[in-house]
Amino acid sequence: METNQILCGDAAVILSQYADRCVDLVVTDPPYLCNYKDRDGRTLANDDNPDAVLGVFDEVYRVLKPNSYCISFYGWNAIAEFSNAWANVGLKTIGHIVWPKRYASRSGHTQYRHESAFVLAKGWPPKPQNPISDVQEWEYSGNKRHPTEKAVSVIAPLIRGFSKPGDLVLDPFLGSGSTAVAAALNGRNYLGIELDKRYCYVARSRLEGVARYQQRKAA
Repeated sequence: METNQILCGDAAVILSQYADRCVDLVVTDPPYLCNYKDRDGRTLANDDNPDAVLGVFDEVYRVLKPNSYCISFYGWNAIAEFSNAWANVGLKTIGHIVWPKRYASRSGHTQYRHESAFVLAKGWPPKPQNPISDVQEWEYSGNKRHPTEKAVSVIAPLIRGFSKPGDLVLDPFLGSGSTAVAAALNGRNYLGIELDKRYCYVARSRLEGVARYQQRKAA
């Protein structure tokens, strides 16, 4: 199995070609199923297609090793759909993480001032020796590369907290590549899958930059 790759295409189709139980950790930020459009009019592929998003978790469960973690951001408006999809494939909810924001990203009936993710498990992974806090510090990425880009500093603590050096980290909704960058910078292998060719190019460029940085550091 080749690792440290950014693959462009449908995640369910691509993952179907991988062996069972080959991934140590999943960290992902799927479309929230809310028909999101940012201030510049940018949208997300399949953000109006629950089957295309939630169906990927069947393959996610299959490729995860026994007693391992899947950490998934989600949209609160579709929490029932996400929860049912996770439960139906066998993922158990064992934790929840919140990132408070110093600003409101949107306003509706309330001001939107946080992001959140569920900690899911396949089986019963051993508890980390030093569990991370379920309230984490948020850093705004600026969304320059992607309309919902998470900063590497947001993803990195998840990777350090729920995997070990040398593990394989999968993100089936890679976007502009933050999960893969965080994995590479923290001594993990990565496998990123992204449907949109534009963001595949961005993610590969970012990982090439990480490789050059690591080469200079090692010289």
